[in-house]
Amino acid sequence: MSKPHVHGSHPDVIKRLRRAEGHLRAVIEMIEGGRPCLDIAQQLQAVETAIANAKRTLIHDHLDHCLDHVVGAVPQAERGPIDEFKAITKYL
Repeated sequence: MSKPHVHGSHPDVIKRLRRAEGHLRAVIEMIEGGRPCLDIAQQLQAVETAIANAKRTLIHDHLDHCLDHVVGAVPQAERGPIDEFKAITKYL
């Protein structure tokens, strides 16, 4: 059995996903309750935003920690492309 793969950002990711879960439950209740489409669309936007933020946090954490662990032996002077890659992912 492998050991758990846990990062410092995981509690924040979980918090964001739980927020999305709550918004999604609200969307279902709104549809079942016949709420206006505009209200439902706004709540769906909140779900999408929470999930996108969770994904972005997870990916950036992975790049910051896992990628650095693998390329850690690369001299700082040669890390330009790696640092640029990490910087450009912030625009995903």
